[in-house]
Amino acid sequence: MAVRVDQELRKSQEPWSPEWLGEPSAPGWASGPGDHGGSAGPVGSPGGAGESVAFGAAARALGLNTREFELAVQLGEVRTVTTGLGRRVACEELRRVTAAEGFPEALIARLREVGTAEGAELLGITQGRLTRLARGGFFAPVRFYVNRYRAVVWLYLASDLTELAVRQPELLSGRTPPGLSAALAAGEDWRAATWRGRRIGQLLAQTEDPWERAAVPASVLGSVELASAVADPYERAHLRELRPALVRMRPEAGAIRDVIDALVTADDPREIRRYRAALASSLDDARRARPAPRPDAGPESALDDRPPVPGRSRSLWQKLIGRR
Repeated sequence: MAVRVDQELRKSQEPWSPEWLGEPSAPGWASGPGDHGGSAGPVGSPGGAGESVAFGAAARALGLNTREFELAVQLGEVRTVTTGLGRRVACEELRRVTAAEGFPEALIARLREVGTAEGAELLGITQGRLTRLARGGFFAPVRFYVNRYRAVVWLYLASDLTELAVRQPELLSGRTPPGLSAALAAGEDWRAATWRGRRIGQLLAQTEDPWERAAVPASVLGSVELASAVADPYERAHLRELRPALVRMRPEAGAIRDVIDALVTADDPREIRRYRAALASSLDDARRARPAPRPDAGPESALDDRPPVPGRSRSLWQKLIGRR
């Protein structure tokens, strides 16, 4: 049966669309100086091999819209390379993807996103049951957006849902497992946590630099947790500088900024412990590779823990490291 592609999801999003606010960042869309999105020519010397194209050109070559291409990069369906012009797609990678069996229908099917209603219809279950399974952490959302009522709307990969149906068909009928019922009754909801875990894995797959890798788990820790986990203020400042954005957010997000900030920050003690442990391990690797940058030593540049004099403005460096 032919795959039905949701035309609504395939549309280019208008600038004001709330869906845009919940899309993870995908660096590489902006072209470098003098680049118009075409081939960069040989890029072996600046940090790549062969020829590469900007994300916009790669999306057009694959017949994908912006949302689909970003998702393809996040899921590893389309691999990217780091070049002197930033992250791009090698022409060889485009040839690999387009030569795959069933292209483009098979690729689009793997990128298909569904909301709660469509996901429940796909599995032949009620929307309430699908929501309970998602809250219980049986599958991870792939994206979200915040609607006009400041409510979070979760989106899932259709392939994740069908795989769950094959792997654990008993979850689709009968009574809800007792353990899940108890967890839901206690107010547990793992949708944000499983989404964060998915994004962390995606971001780690995009870098080999040890400090950038350490900045990934640091990106979901609140300022208090980060200060507790990383005592050195220069290291904290470096991690803040490098940490990736889990989602794109327009400056005019305004009233929903706090909703998104809450979603990208780990809040469950168990989740926080896992990310702190991952950060500690990554920091060990980063420190062995090279120290965090520090200003020139001297009495004027040394950091101290004295409270600022009332009325005295903070230095730029103090702002960067979170000194109040």
